Amino acid sequence: MGYETLSLKVKDLAERIDGLVVGDSEIEISAASDVEDAVEGDIVFAEDAKHLKSAVASNASAVIALKDTPPSGKTMILVDKPRLAFAQVLEAFSPALRREPGIHPSAYIGEGSEIGENPSIGYNAYVGQNTRIGDNAFIYPFAYIGDGVVIGDNCVIHPFVSIYHDVILGNNVVIHSGSVIGADGFGYTKVGERHYKIPQIGTLVIGDDVEIGSNTSIDRARTGKTVIGNGTKIDNLVQIGHNVSVGENCIIVSQTGISGSANIGSRVIITGQAGLKDHISIGNDAVLAGRAGVFGDVAPGEFVSGYPARPHLENMKMLAAQRKLPDTMKQVKELEKRIAELEERLK
Repeated sequence: MGYETLSLKVKDLAERIDGLVVGDSEIEISAASDVEDAVEGDIVFAEDAKHLKSAVASNASAVIALKDTPPSGKTMILVDKPRLAFAQVLEAFSPALRREPGIHPSAYIGEGSEIGENPSIGYNAYVGQNTRIGDNAFIYPFAYIGDGVVIGDNCVIHPFVSIYHDVILGNNVVIHSGSVIGADGFGYTKVGERHYKIPQIGTLVIGDDVEIGSNTSIDRARTGKTVIGNGTKIDNLVQIGHNVSVGENCIIVSQTGISGSANIGSRVIITGQAGLKDHISIGNDAVLAGRAGVFGDVAPGEFVSGYPARPHLENMKMLAAQRKLPDTMKQVKELEKRIAELEERLK
């Protein structure tokens, strides 16, 4: 599989992102780049006036900037939201993999399975029995898809992904290499000195437009279902336990761990290395800062940080107070010394 490349004129890019060209609209652009790495033929973006100077001074041939930005001598495309526009430009230049159409002879397709139209199923991919895969499936070599799995249309399953039995994926789902989807939840009960495994007989349901990063694990439910809502994006190296419910359009960043039966609302942002206790509820639009240790419910729209997690402003005040502790201890010792001297005089 190779990559397709393209070159677009500034005016063509401006049409794609609904922008206004200031300067030479005929310049050929062959790549989108960061300001520091830009060369001739690249386009960069300046999110605000603060970043405009370095963007204009770069070697890029064109700059995406805010509307009403004054002329600078550099060709610009003026838009309402430069970051969004740059993302749309990146889509235009993102390498499009050439699909190998059809099902490779070495792939295994189990009895009773149904494959939709226009599949691309690669070398040594495994599809179990009674599995349904929708149209335009792109299943890379060495992917494993178990029995009774349902996969929607336009899904991309990268190499060495393992999807356990009876998992359900919506449309437009992307799962990156090394992820394990639908393994047993971590459930045991103690019998004497031994741990007795609790069977995990539920399933995992993943909604539409979900993307799951590499080496992420999402467990199936003990009973019932683990749920990942539509539009949620999950980073690499995330662990989501059994019976967790994640709402729509959430962001879950790398090295986050979510314990079983946690209930997470929609549009929640969970940043890196956060840890969530089991059976808690996180309200819609909440933000959990990096390394937050979340042991209780979080209200809708609340921003928490720290270990244990508390409202962010409160946590910042506590951290500020902690930084003053050495000086405070010195003051306390000095006061203790003075009190002792006064007591000695009063004897």
